[in-house]
Amino acid sequence: MPLSIPFPSWLKPEIIPGLPVRWYGLMYLFAFATAFLLYRKQVNERRFPMTEDELSSLFTWGILALLFGARIFSTLIYETSDIYYKKPWLIFWPFQNGTFTGLQGMSYHGGAFAGLLSVIIFAKVKRFSFREISDMFAASVPLGYTFGRLGNFINAELYGRVTAGPLGMIFPHATALPASEGWVSEIAVKTGITIEGAFVNLPRHPSQLYEAFFEGIVLWAIIWFFRSRKPFKGFLVGLYFLGYGIFRFFIEYFREPDADIGYRIEFIKNSFPPAYTHPLLSFSTGQVFCFLMILFGTIWLIIASRLPDREVTYIYNEPEKKQINKEEAATQRNRQRKLRKKLR
Repeated sequence: MPLSIPFPSWLKPEIIPGLPVRWYGLMYLFAFATAFLLYRKQVNERRFPMTEDELSSLFTWGILALLFGARIFSTLIYETSDIYYKKPWLIFWPFQNGTFTGLQGMSYHGGAFAGLLSVIIFAKVKRFSFREISDMFAASVPLGYTFGRLGNFINAELYGRVTAGPLGMIFPHATALPASEGWVSEIAVKTGITIEGAFVNLPRHPSQLYEAFFEGIVLWAIIWFFRSRKPFKGFLVGLYFLGYGIFRFFIEYFREPDADIGYRIEFIKNSFPPAYTHPLLSFSTGQVFCFLMILFGTIWLIIASRLPDREVTYIYNEPEKKQINKEEAATQRNRQRKLRKKLR
């Protein structure tokens, strides 16, 4: 009897077979909705001076920036061919060979930094405190991110390295490995898999679920706990970049790097394929960017702790911005009355 977990056969990328509606896209909608509701909850519980229109505008531009950055970054960093350099309009073209495929290939790191940039611009234009609105984002985004990784799992993509452990799962589209390799046959024996040909599909780490749990649920729980206990403004956004970077950096050791990219940095060469082992001193693309996130989060925490006006306001009084709007509206009404009198 195989000592591994079979991938659920009832899980298919399409919600309804034959229709161009996929679970992965629906997971994005769930992610955005979750983040929006958590953000609005924080605005309401703190009586933060942000209107519903401003909140909707913030999320609209933030989502657009996230999608744009994630897609651009993916095509520039993870695409090894030069197709997008020759035909850049294909970056946002959701069809391949006449079939609707959606925008396959999104980079989390590109989306994260593009989203951060959109928040900076929004805060500047609307005259909000960047540290305040980014902190509320940090406490909203991780739980939504969980749905994105569940979408990867449903697609049976971004699976991990081969394992003989109890959590190993056989993904239907995983790369079959040559049975002639000693380590392949050894793991097949350990997991009770019968080799019936020249190649065999071995159990893999369900790394998508690892990420959904640690980078999504656990990280969100930590940041959500500190949302009303943060020591200074900007603390949560620094904690988010630091926490995500650390979790993802170590989970990358369970993931198999892209076959056409491999490791970006290898201090010690290894004769075994990446599907079998991830050497401690070999670093994937994701780990390189996670290290930059850890560095950024650490530096930001140091800077934010020393900035002026760093004291936290947990509950705001009558929103000053709304009060100003009321005064402006009253002034406008008075002007209109005077104008009507003149016209008479």
